[in-house]
Amino acid sequence: MTGRNSSTERSLASSAATDGVRTSAKRGEPSELGVASGKPGLARTGGTSSPELGRRIAQLAAAAGLDKKAEDIQIIDVVGKVDYADYIVLMTGASDRNVAAIARGVETDLAKESIHALALEGLPLARWVLIDFVEVVVHVFQSEWRQIYDLDGLWMDAPRLPLPTLPKPV
Repeated sequence: MTGRNSSTERSLASSAATDGVRTSAKRGEPSELGVASGKPGLARTGGTSSPELGRRIAQLAAAAGLDKKAEDIQIIDVVGKVDYADYIVLMTGASDRNVAAIARGVETDLAKESIHALALEGLPLARWVLIDFVEVVVHVFQSEWRQIYDLDGLWMDAPRLPLPTLPKPV
């Protein structure tokens, strides 16, 4: 993302609203963890930011997915391989409602840590929801859509991070 003039930004915001894209209400606010602010005109930091920060965000996203019963969660390390993120998190929901609940849970849980999504796309149909946290891109799929797009296969050779462990209920 490069700098844009304000009329272009309004045009993009307008088209995003009609395409089901929702950006964070807290755009432009800095995060406690140092996540890029998401302010229009700021350069994307994927690939040049702290991989430790990206790793922390990816693990928080995976934990939030686990909490909402996401299946087949993978954290893929793409540091230095792409310029749009340091980590990609893939997860599957059992239905459109489950996919939507997982995506909302990820967004809500990370917001509690002052990490706000730059964009959230695909929520109205909830077949494939993408949540962009700048250093981390989270994909929540219905099973058939995950198979169609096969991001797992695309990044077959990339290293995977271990999933966070959640405390077991007493």
